[in-house]
Amino acid sequence: MTHPEYILTLSCLDQRGIVHRVSGFLAEHGCNIIDSAQFGDAESKLFFMRVHFALEEGAVGDAVLRADFEALCTQMGMNGQLHDARAKPRVMLMVSKIGHCLNDLLFRYKSGLLPVEIPAIVSNHMDFYQLAASYNIPFHHLPLATGADAAAKQAQEARVLDLMHTHKIDLVVLARYMQILSPGLCEAMRGKAINIHHSFLPSFKGAKPYAQAHHRGVKLIGATAHFVTGDLDEGPIIEQDVERVDHAMDADTLSAIGRDVECVVLARAVKWFVEHRILQNGDKTVVFK
Repeated sequence: MTHPEYILTLSCLDQRGIVHRVSGFLAEHGCNIIDSAQFGDAESKLFFMRVHFALEEGAVGDAVLRADFEALCTQMGMNGQLHDARAKPRVMLMVSKIGHCLNDLLFRYKSGLLPVEIPAIVSNHMDFYQLAASYNIPFHHLPLATGADAAAKQAQEARVLDLMHTHKIDLVVLARYMQILSPGLCEAMRGKAINIHHSFLPSFKGAKPYAQAHHRGVKLIGATAHFVTGDLDEGPIIEQDVERVDHAMDADTLSAIGRDVECVVLARAVKWFVEHRILQNGDKTVVFK
């Protein structure tokens, strides 16, 4: 018989006895810890914990476990969540006209490397509707003309929100979705939307960043995945990586290297999110790898 598995995450003010109370709670409820990680931040004075465990006591049901865990969180002032470890989070992908991250995530999803469900792909262009169809994923074309007024943008974003609600989306991934989201949409997505961009910011903004980087003779190409907030490209960072480059490489080569780094960094961030490994710590994140 396979026992149900859960992932417990929590954050709270650091205090003595947290690990003891949590592990004791699990033991009392017939649970066996599979792996556990914790971190105390000396600066924020906060404590973070992630525990993967199996519920081996048949007399303790899901409802009792969740109710008692909620009571424990209240007693100790903890912000805690209890996730079904075998449930596949529902992810909505958003893309514009650059498709390397979309293609990479879809391959990982189809091959089982990324344990998610993808009920919708959203784009303001039609470029990737055939790619979506090849994976049997509904493609939603929500156009937004260049220079569209506030009313048109609000109407388009309302359709995005409607899709999120309809499909019970757990995570939105901006896989090179080249539109600035309104503060209202950013707030609606707070903590459940991830973006990817090159790590030249703020040095090389605007069009053709890799050409700008080549002109300046950069020696590192990198990418950053972060949570979406109302501050453009400044949300809490989840993952970053770099590759060394040199004078012999042209702008196209730099761009190709950059695309590869972006794919890897975004895939890591998404995987860690769906495995409940990321906890927000103010403007930063704690990532239990």
